[in-house]
Amino acid sequence: MAQRPLLLIDAPSLYFRAYFGVPESSARAADGSPVNAVRGFLDMLATLVRTRRPDRMVCALDFDWRPQWRVALLPSYKTHRLAPESDGGEVVPDTLGPQVPVILDVLAAIGIPVVGADGYEADDVLGTLATTEPAPVEVVSGDRDLFQLVDDDRPVRLLYVGRGVAKLEDCDDAAVRTRYGVPADRYADFAALRGDPSDGLPGVPGVGEKTAARLIDRYGSVQGILAALDAPGSGFAPGLRAKLDGAREYLAVAPTVVRVARDVPLGSIATALPAAPVDPDRLLELAERWNLASPVRRLVDALAGHP
Repeated sequence: MAQRPLLLIDAPSLYFRAYFGVPESSARAADGSPVNAVRGFLDMLATLVRTRRPDRMVCALDFDWRPQWRVALLPSYKTHRLAPESDGGEVVPDTLGPQVPVILDVLAAIGIPVVGADGYEADDVLGTLATTEPAPVEVVSGDRDLFQLVDDDRPVRLLYVGRGVAKLEDCDDAAVRTRYGVPADRYADFAALRGDPSDGLPGVPGVGEKTAARLIDRYGSVQGILAALDAPGSGFAPGLRAKLDGAREYLAVAPTVVRVARDVPLGSIATALPAAPVDPDRLLELAERWNLASPVRRLVDALAGHP
């Protein structure tokens, strides 16, 4: 019998998608408060539990969505997502912010652990758990940076939800190679070259995905590319050489910014997925207060069905 996976949930990725995927008008509490993100998030979890059949689950949070150690290396990191007149806060829709504590309350009542770490993003928590927890592991996210976690040997897969949980893409190393032309363990270097506007990574001007993949295929890493630039007879076309030379300062730090941390101090985590809510009275109270009876029931039913 195949081992059941540990399902690692990128909670911010999913609840942002839930917020924009479920209309506010269709999901409100009795007092009129929107609960569309809560409903959508719980339904995503129910679908994942029902279809992936995990026996363990952890939801990861951003305790620091823009860590200073990344900003120190690359000041442009996520600057476009900074909320105006805030002390480093992220732009979050006004009606999403109040829903996050409700999500956390429901998860606590069910008994699904939520984990974060000061100075680190959810990606780093996911990377650490994917590296240190017993496999098999399935990471659920719409963040492309997490393709770097895919590892056929452990195994670790990325369930990529860029088009939603109903259309998730189950990605192994071959899928990453097909999609980007590089193996998963080279994705961070590839992304540094290509850039990622959603994270404020400029990339190397004039170097797109195909050129980035070709460079990684030939030289193995950004470090290998920089070393080759200084080697006689390395064979770079003059235009490409000029582009890479002009981006040396950026390339010296960008892979570290993109690379997910795998050694975040998290302590011991009870990852076992409960077959029934650990605090049913509290869960009932939350379901009634926030008009969540249907999504809560769907998630509870999915949990009850897992072996």
